[in-house]
Amino acid sequence: MTDVRPSPVPAPMPAAPPAHPPGEVRLSDRVRLVRNTLPPLIVLVVVTVELLIAQLRNQGGEVWAHLLFYGLVGPAVTFFSVEWIAEGTRARERAERELRDLYGQLSASHARLRAVQELMRDLTDAPDMGAVVEVAARGAVRVTGATHAILTVPGGLSGTARGETLLASPSADLYALKVGIPGGGAMALHFETPPTPEMEALAQALAAEVANGVEAARQRTLDLMTLYSVDQSIRAERNMRRLLSRVTRNMAGRLRVDARAAYLTDQDGLLRLEYAQDKSGESGAGTPAPAFALRVAQAGTPLVATSSEAAEVFAGAASALGFPMRDDEDLVGVLVLGDARTDAFDDARIPLLALMAGQATLAVRNARAYLYSEELAISDERARIAREIHDGVAQSLAFAALKLDVVARQVRSQPEQAEAEVKAASALLREQIREVRRSIFALRPIDLERYGLLETVRRYVEDFGQQNRVKSVLSVTGDITLSPSDEAVVFRILQESLNNIAKHARAHEVKVSLHGAAHVTLRVQDDGAGFDPEQVSGRVSSAGGLGLMQMRERVEARGGSYRVLSAPGHGTVVEAEVPQA
Repeated sequence: MTDVRPSPVPAPMPAAPPAHPPGEVRLSDRVRLVRNTLPPLIVLVVVTVELLIAQLRNQGGEVWAHLLFYGLVGPAVTFFSVEWIAEGTRARERAERELRDLYGQLSASHARLRAVQELMRDLTDAPDMGAVVEVAARGAVRVTGATHAILTVPGGLSGTARGETLLASPSADLYALKVGIPGGGAMALHFETPPTPEMEALAQALAAEVANGVEAARQRTLDLMTLYSVDQSIRAERNMRRLLSRVTRNMAGRLRVDARAAYLTDQDGLLRLEYAQDKSGESGAGTPAPAFALRVAQAGTPLVATSSEAAEVFAGAASALGFPMRDDEDLVGVLVLGDARTDAFDDARIPLLALMAGQATLAVRNARAYLYSEELAISDERARIAREIHDGVAQSLAFAALKLDVVARQVRSQPEQAEAEVKAASALLREQIREVRRSIFALRPIDLERYGLLETVRRYVEDFGQQNRVKSVLSVTGDITLSPSDEAVVFRILQESLNNIAKHARAHEVKVSLHGAAHVTLRVQDDGAGFDPEQVSGRVSSAGGLGLMQMRERVEARGGSYRVLSAPGHGTVVEAEVPQA
């Protein structure tokens, strides 16, 4: 399946501040300027002042001039120089504070970015929709710093999460921020302070990521449901055309295309059409595969057809997509989907469809194996019937013919003896007629798919009683839900049990019950002669070809149990349990 991962949401990065404000002189430049200009300037000023004072010396103002200069001008110059340097220091401190604030904002932005990335990863890894909602609620609290988060999505699913707060639920003292989730649903966040516009933008971005996660989970769930539906529809299907029809219908429905075809290899390894359907209906089988199907088979990977190749596969098709059906041994076949649109397969989920084609490969192998086993079973059954007729009916009829030959010679000389022989031959023929009818009844086909298990069992038990002049009673309780293959096994056990009763038990009454609970239990009880199970467990019955051991193996292979309770003169009870579907 394609991994749908949401695109990361970049955190807003603050603009880098200028080295210093425009028009402002850096502190180092100020210090350098003062260091280079102040000493010469002091020397110049002192020399100038001394010269002026020297001119005033004759007027008696020398002392006042020195006091004026050194007491007023010197401190003033020093003050303004130091103030000029202090202003640079304050500017540097302001820049450092701005830098620290910027660093804090950048760290918070990076922390939020990491939290968003973790949320995106958790949303992608969430196994189902419920987990997506819970992960999204916790992630929203972690990213935004909210005290509470409540998340709802379509379908009635909701999730809540609480941050580092003592409140068990949102209160009126908190500030709520509610944003809609694209595609349906909403996310409500609660803060202790009013949310800023930046927080609202972040919440909107989170809602978009949550929508991506929900859609990815929905897509994964849909893929799993599709695979499960395909698996359930083909698991017990033995009819090849119905099997291929179901598989290709599911694949075509997934892509909303209108044409599909399946080509299978024959005994000579040639690809031939087995099933096809388009807008005009189903096509006949047996035709050789087109060039595109052969190209897919040779490549061993899914391929997209050219427009000319698509038109060769389906009339009026502009695009086609082919999937090889291979197992560990060899090529099994090729599945092809087609449509009249040229872009029908641009967004096709190739891995999912290839997986469905793989399921179809296994189903085709199983169906072929089943058909082969049926052919073997039919061959064995024919041999058994021939052997039974030869050893039973044929010998009895030959014996009756001999008796009638004897009667022909005795009819005049020994009329009483001839009459007795005729009666004996007549009884023997009637017994063989009943035997033939029992065999025909046991071998007649039963349509489980048409009538279902319960109706088929009812009809069979009723007909069995009429054919064999035995009182038959059927009881059905509980709910019974079995797969088609398990239904066939249960009915086969019933059929074998009744046929054995008809042939060997000499019973007057038969009770059949079906009970559905955790298991479906079949119970067949008769009041006949009974037998010792230890002596006959390995034999093959004459009615249906399955001995007790084979019936046990069939039931246990499906996780059930099988047992026979019998004793000479005390009737027989056959019980079989099969798990519900």
